[in-house]
Amino acid sequence: MVSFDSRVPGTPVAAWQESAIVRDAAPLGLAGVARAVVVAAHPDDETLGAGGLMATLAERGVDLTVVIVTDGSASHPGSRTHTPAALGALRRDEAVQAIGAIAPGAWLVFLGAGDGATDAATDDIRAGIAAQLADADLIVAPWRGDGHHDHRVVGEVAAGLAAARGVRLLEYPVWMWHWGEPAEAADDSLEWVLHALDVAALDAKRSAVRAYRSQVDGLGDEPGDEPVLDAGFLGHFDGPREFFVETSAPAVQTAEPDELGEPYFDELYRRRDDPWRLASRWYERRKRAITMAALPAEHYGRALEIGSSIGMLTSELADRCDSVLSLDISAAAVEQARRRVAGRDCVRVEHRDAVTDFPPGEFDLVVISEVGYYWSSEVLERVAAKAAAALAAEGVLVLCHWRHAVDGYLLAGDDVHRIVRASLDLVLVASHEEADFRLDVLARDPRSVAQREGFLS
Repeated sequence: MVSFDSRVPGTPVAAWQESAIVRDAAPLGLAGVARAVVVAAHPDDETLGAGGLMATLAERGVDLTVVIVTDGSASHPGSRTHTPAALGALRRDEAVQAIGAIAPGAWLVFLGAGDGATDAATDDIRAGIAAQLADADLIVAPWRGDGHHDHRVVGEVAAGLAAARGVRLLEYPVWMWHWGEPAEAADDSLEWVLHALDVAALDAKRSAVRAYRSQVDGLGDEPGDEPVLDAGFLGHFDGPREFFVETSAPAVQTAEPDELGEPYFDELYRRRDDPWRLASRWYERRKRAITMAALPAEHYGRALEIGSSIGMLTSELADRCDSVLSLDISAAAVEQARRRVAGRDCVRVEHRDAVTDFPPGEFDLVVISEVGYYWSSEVLERVAAKAAAALAAEGVLVLCHWRHAVDGYLLAGDDVHRIVRASLDLVLVASHEEADFRLDVLARDPRSVAQREGFLS
């Protein structure tokens, strides 16, 4: 069972010694690294997962920046001696001491996000990390598969920034060593690398771990002040080896791409079956409900959905349409969507790129939801024109997009709607706008729902 309480018995250190990860990891090469940015979800993650590597980089004269995302103030929720604010200040001081022991010349940045609240602060986290990446040729961050929510969010942000900038990425596990099963943790699709610590690096790391006294020794003798990091858990980080998942720097494109292509999405789905948590987030369920409620007709004949992802909206469209053709550029997404709508003969999900292979025929409903910002403005205009040309006389085109900036996307959500509305001779018949997303329904027929129903002339 996955556990993030180090006091709960986990996988012993000895169980990992003969694992494929430990046995087969290739040596980590550091040639050419001149500037590195190390990212931690919580104060102490950076030391546990990459303290030895930071000490090695510092010894080699590498320009090193450490970004700590959360304030760590929720590590002792039951403490009666320390308020969250006091605990946050204490952990900040401990981080300064720890990094001082590992890499005295490193630049330390605190983003101050809420402990356990990284989801709500993703944009600020992305901006905070991005601000430190100038000239970086290595990013070190929490492993996205580590299980812990904050580690996943911060790891995904860092990985997205690395991919967008063409920077080499190393991801360090922390909780995997505790909850993971060695026989199952090895994944042939992941490239594990090993960094061997010399005596000086190991001593520096051990000193840094001890600097996090609130976590190692606790806050005191009162109930709720107990140590957070159990000795058995700390044993995973006390040896002369550190392990990372490596993603090489992708080739940097010399020209602005026309679209984020299939490899981009394949990587997202390889890391997580549901990258945007479409199936579990209330935000997503609510947005789908608003989208369906905004459709001016109760029922449609033939519908086209561009970008099925895992088929959540596809399934709801099937309840309102005679037939649904759903497309996605990712084979992994198509496979999931097909499983979700299995048995529904009115739905066909195709592995297909609407940019280069727009489906023929006429449609009563075309949905472009959360995909327009993956295209350049020129490509968006072409796809929108094809969609409009394919609309039946009373057909409607639905646009729905996230409004916040996402590093690496080719357009912002608001730009998608502005470009499509300006380029098409369609009427806006419904619109919903809030801080997070925007929904527009465009049609050839300008009549309102009441007029369509005949009780208003």
